Amino acid sequence: MLKIESRLAQIGSIEEPVTGAVSFPIYQSTAFRHPKLGQSTGFDYARTKSPTRKVLEDAIAQLESGDAGFACSSGMAALQTIFAYFSQGDHLIVSLDLYGGTYRLLERIMSRFGVTATYVDTNDLDALEGAYQSNTKGLVIETPTNPLMMITDLELVCTWARKKGIVSIVDNTLLTPYLQRPIELGADIVIHSATKYLGGHNDVLAGLIVTKGKELSEQMAILHNSIGAVLGPQDSWLLMRGMKTLALRMERHEQNATAIANFLLQHKLISDVYYPALESHPGYAIQNKQSSGNTGIFSFKVKDARLVEPILRHIELIAFAESLGGVESLMTYPAVQTHADIPLEIREQIGVDDRLLRFSVGIEHIDDLIADLSNALDAAHAELEGASQS
Repeated sequence: MLKIESRLAQIGSIEEPVTGAVSFPIYQSTAFRHPKLGQSTGFDYARTKSPTRKVLEDAIAQLESGDAGFACSSGMAALQTIFAYFSQGDHLIVSLDLYGGTYRLLERIMSRFGVTATYVDTNDLDALEGAYQSNTKGLVIETPTNPLMMITDLELVCTWARKKGIVSIVDNTLLTPYLQRPIELGADIVIHSATKYLGGHNDVLAGLIVTKGKELSEQMAILHNSIGAVLGPQDSWLLMRGMKTLALRMERHEQNATAIANFLLQHKLISDVYYPALESHPGYAIQNKQSSGNTGIFSFKVKDARLVEPILRHIELIAFAESLGGVESLMTYPAVQTHADIPLEIREQIGVDDRLLRFSVGIEHIDDLIADLSNALDAAHAELEGASQS
């Protein structure tokens, strides 16, 4: 089999049989002619299956070592489609350090339909056993988590889930199949907010699901078609185009993020840096065991919460903006942005406090990024010192 770099670069390049186009066409059609009664080209209605979307779905299924792929209109639409697999009265065990949108969907929407969730450190088998109930049907894992970059031993935990008869769902957004393939480690379902690293250019909103196993894949296909939050052909094409350069981008993201994390680790204004590439990270060994590299996002804490506002005001090359995974560097403040929907007591329990900043490191030149961040830190420190002396 070709190496993953080659498979990424060749997405959609050989699937068009008529013209030989190396960039797969955008089929902007919702309906498809039937050759005759009882016959189909394989495409009938675009919500069920679309040619451009099918190439994308086949590609992500292969890249993640799954059996079927499903492209959705956003990462949250993908999560909703997966959660619709569960029934009233079902219970889920979910990663404690969690993206705020996932928490909101579970607690404000799924709870209304009788699906409950318990949040634990999913790398702690004792905590998993303690959270397990007779009606537990699913295990939802982020690894690394967002924003504190906690690592779960996927092989260990997915084996535990399989023995319990629990469906294991892994959010692989931050590492992508280029660096980590959860299905190969025992997961049943992989999900991506493809808006992030897979798209890679902050210009397409999308979500992807990959399933392993015939029965699970068939059930997910029914949910995908019935709920109908599918990805359109234009966005499917944009996502495929972004994925072609994934290998190159992830290598630069990791290179830049590692350099900046080490820079911050030595900085006088920084108390903590959360990045699994650092040997000081508690998940360092597990991360090295189950992945081939590290993502381009990490979080850090300033020593004084009063530094946050001037840092965000003084960064120039780095944008103060939500989201992550694009070629442009972005910084966000989780406590009031991405994780605002998580209750304060839970945020404080896991460490998402008013000193935490999340940094999605882009592919700009590392010298420019460090200079911008250093200038912002210096300016923030000067303002704080000036305020203290006045």
